Amino acid sequence: MASHTDVPPGGNPHDDLNAYLGLTPEQAERRAREHGWSTVRSLPPDAVVTMEYVVGRLNFTVSGDSVTRCWMG
Repeated sequence: MASHTDVPPGGNPHDDLNAYLGLTPEQAERRAREHGWSTVRSLPPDAVVTMEYVVGRLNFTVSGDSVTRCWMG
């Protein structure tokens, strides 16, 4: 039986990215690590970032005290 921490070889963890919306940055990072993300990046709104796709990386935008957007890569 697979658990939520199983990560397919060369892939991203199976995760519901909408579940991060509304969490505090600390809660979001803890959840991401528990779900197997190797890199977690918290960004302010309108941050300028490179758009290269990195397997195993979870990005989230934090506005105020909560996550407002979440995407992988």
